Amino acid sequence: MRCVHYGEIVLRSVRLAKRAIDVAGAAVGLILTAPLMPLIAAAIYIDSPGPVFFRQRRAGSLKSITTKNGLKELTFDEFEMHKFRTMITDAERKTGVIVAGADDPRITRVGKFLRKSRLDELPQFWDVLRGKMSLVGPRPERPELLQNLSYAIPLFEERMRDVKPGITGLAQISLGYTGSIPEGSEIAKLAATLQNPWQLEETKGSLADDMRIKLLYDLAYTASLERFDTFLRTELGIIFKTPLVMLKMTQGR
Repeated sequence: MRCVHYGEIVLRSVRLAKRAIDVAGAAVGLILTAPLMPLIAAAIYIDSPGPVFFRQRRAGSLKSITTKNGLKELTFDEFEMHKFRTMITDAERKTGVIVAGADDPRITRVGKFLRKSRLDELPQFWDVLRGKMSLVGPRPERPELLQNLSYAIPLFEERMRDVKPGITGLAQISLGYTGSIPEGSEIAKLAATLQNPWQLEETKGSLADDMRIKLLYDLAYTASLERFDTFLRTELGIIFKTPLVMLKMTQGR
């Protein structure tokens, strides 16, 4: 009982500290980036007339897992995420719900720069303030895609258990756009054992492989939340490293 009580105190302290960091960081972020907002909005509209902002339903924290007809069904705390628009209008009219790749033809010229620099994520400071997101956490995916990915990747849904999605995160500052392994990185040495586990030629370079790598980083981050000292060190480290990654414009989300 004593250990359980101590664990509850630690988790409560982490939640309170994380929310305080979120509110302070999002408020400062909005103030500092406010002068950029009109410039970004103008560039988006000139390049591709249409809405400047983009709202999309995303999956937040995992709420429950049920089984129906032998299939796993996931329920998430869904919310509307805000971004600057980086694609042509009605981008999914012909394709349906798919993950955008780094060279997706639907991405506009201005959108490519915004995605590389992460400036398209600036409106999400508002999502953090309203309590739907955190500054740091796993990136929120589309609910439909998460359901399919959970079938292809064991325990993929666990990356969102008891944690809010983040603007940035350990995977975002360490990997490529969808979770691709950067050349020369430490994890690249293990790529052969972590990707394409059945060595099928037709599945090389698949989205599932990238997401499988992304899962490792997301689970490592959620594990850091179990102790206050590891949480604080990891959280602040990711926050301070994110602007450097933005300036290099090399990593993905």
